[in-house]
Amino acid sequence: MSALDFLDEELALLDRQHRRRVPRVVGGAQGARIVLDGREVVSFSSNDYLGLAAHPALAAAAHQAIDRFGVGAGASRLIVGNASVHEELERAAAGLLGTEATRLFNSGFAANTGLLPALAGPDTEIFSDELNHASLIDGARLTRCVVKVFKHLDLSNLTELLKKSTASRRIVVTESIFSMDGDRADLPAFRSLVDSENAILVVDEAHATGLFAGGGGLLAEHDVGADAVVATLGKGLGAYGAVVGGSRALADVLWNRARPLVFTTGLPPAVAAAAIAAIRIVRGDEGDRLRADLWRRVGQVASGLREMGIEVKADSPIIPIVVGGDEEVMAWTGRLLERGVYVQGVRPPTVPVGTSRLRIAVSAAHSESDVALLLEALRPLVSRETSGAA
Repeated sequence: MSALDFLDEELALLDRQHRRRVPRVVGGAQGARIVLDGREVVSFSSNDYLGLAAHPALAAAAHQAIDRFGVGAGASRLIVGNASVHEELERAAAGLLGTEATRLFNSGFAANTGLLPALAGPDTEIFSDELNHASLIDGARLTRCVVKVFKHLDLSNLTELLKKSTASRRIVVTESIFSMDGDRADLPAFRSLVDSENAILVVDEAHATGLFAGGGGLLAEHDVGADAVVATLGKGLGAYGAVVGGSRALADVLWNRARPLVFTTGLPPAVAAAAIAAIRIVRGDEGDRLRADLWRRVGQVASGLREMGIEVKADSPIIPIVVGGDEEVMAWTGRLLERGVYVQGVRPPTVPVGTSRLRIAVSAAHSESDVALLLEALRPLVSRETSGAA
């Protein structure tokens, strides 16, 4: 007997539940077509919504930064790892988000688990959408405050919870575009409610940054602000890392209270340089062209799925097809791969039990023929499901 025998038992349980995760290997750059486990496929699984992950301008900026700064940051940014390119990125990101300041984190997960504890105080309640990302859930838990979960995008339920609260500090947390359903929060309504209740609004724009006019997220699209906005640099912007935007006071507090910032080595300068290049692209004419291409492809996928009888909102590049069972959704992924199309099945705990799904992620890099191949590969699977065939 070993004290670690429980690990084998855990893996056996995951196997029985069809929930054991094994990563696939990508043998080259991200893009519409990738080499997956040694075979070229069309990928509809990446969050590289604007096709910037392999953009030559980002690569050139990273190479130049390596020549100037070397590879590693050397230490945490508060010790000796705060390169000038980090501060340049924070200024560029503030311009993109329209905030007084931003603070750079090494990932979106780090940003959310650093931000919420920094905002919370001794008499704080947090109000969190039931479908918020795991990083927001964990960030709320780390505050050690009372967390009240409201029904997904249900402002009536949120209003009821806020009215009952007697906490001196209340923080409302939502995503703008939700990562697994692709639906949008009504941010003007959230802002109005939060203002009426004298609460704090935190919006995670991970899956919206770069996708709307001017390169901003859904907040900019609606011309509303949040007290704190989280924007990742590794999805629509094609690089890596994340920023928290808000007031200058918030940015300065994060220097002092955000543990994932204070106690970790800074991002490699090359990564920061690539993100600056991405911001320049999304704020310019090329960004406008990429967004037009993206939304055109989103419309093409949505139209094709509707013809198959699948209800689609087409509010974002994230288009889910709920299959239901864990084993079934992975079988769908396997059958699509046989046809040269990669759409990863998503299972619990990422999504609620019984809602395992194909999460189609559309990119500006996809061509019309790429989308046609996806729809052609999906059609027999959808027909088999709706006809009740095995």
